[in-house]
Amino acid sequence: MKKLMNGTETILAESLAGFAAAHGDIVVLDPSGKFVRRRDLKPGKVALISGGGSGHEPLHAGFVGMGMLDAACPGQVFTSPTPDQMLEAAQAVDGGAGVLFIVKNYEGDVMNFDMAAEMLKDMAGIEVLQLITNDDIAVEDSLFTTGRRGVAGTLVVERIVGAAAEQGMGLADLLALGERVNRQSKSFGVALTSCTVPAAGKPTFDLGPGDMEFGVGIHGEPGRRRAPLASADEIATEICEGICKEFGDVKGRNGLLFVNGFGGTPLMELYLMHNSARRIFDAHGLRIARSLTGSYVTSLDMAGCSITLTLMDDDMLSHWDAPLHTAALRWGV
Repeated sequence: MKKLMNGTETILAESLAGFAAAHGDIVVLDPSGKFVRRRDLKPGKVALISGGGSGHEPLHAGFVGMGMLDAACPGQVFTSPTPDQMLEAAQAVDGGAGVLFIVKNYEGDVMNFDMAAEMLKDMAGIEVLQLITNDDIAVEDSLFTTGRRGVAGTLVVERIVGAAAEQGMGLADLLALGERVNRQSKSFGVALTSCTVPAAGKPTFDLGPGDMEFGVGIHGEPGRRRAPLASADEIATEICEGICKEFGDVKGRNGLLFVNGFGGTPLMELYLMHNSARRIFDAHGLRIARSLTGSYVTSLDMAGCSITLTLMDDDMLSHWDAPLHTAALRWGV
């Protein structure tokens, strides 16, 4: 294992300190080191909080800022944050209009956010609702979930709900909007190499030089099958046809095409995959109205990518286009 670090026990704290220093105009690292919050908090606004294990950067801390999250709670690598992190983050960013937790569907995350929500209601009297993302269509259940995993579609949910919250939408309506975006988002990933967790010091799984893991999870969980490496067009075809099958008829619909890198894949290859996916969706009569390509929901150093398609209505397109200013995404400002 070769990584730029001083020690496995300090890697998260030192990374967060560097992140906050590099983006001090946007975020503040709480003195406890437990969460990152938005610098310019907006009173009277519903507070959006997400989090999860580290190793997926820029998810979630990189999405804290105007038009997206108000706080992010990072756990240790691939490990859920603790309920006290969410509790303290919610109290720090509560603007008086309630709190919405955005939670990827992993058992540890769901359990700890549930506990934090109960604590918020009982101890602080803060109204809190929870939105669970489960956009991964590769497998029905995985090592860490009951039901489908929450993966790259979480970014789309956080963005669209974040824009609506910035414009003053109420808590219940934000939950309904987020659930709609989640239902209309489908993702599927493929790994070409394993990731290496610093504390483990070795690859999470063994993958031969001529193999790929089809339907892999963002923690290196097994996918649908181990298969011989195929061409980009062949990979994109199986993924995109699977997504279209999930949706049914997509002809005439507007879509957001999000090609996401897992951390070890160069942009040249991600744009190539975008080109392949776009051609396939075009053949189905789908109009790609918006696009995003890059490594945003990563798995440390894993090579590979995921493709997410979100079917967009006019309301969702308007929220996607609204001004956004975070460390990892910014436009319209």
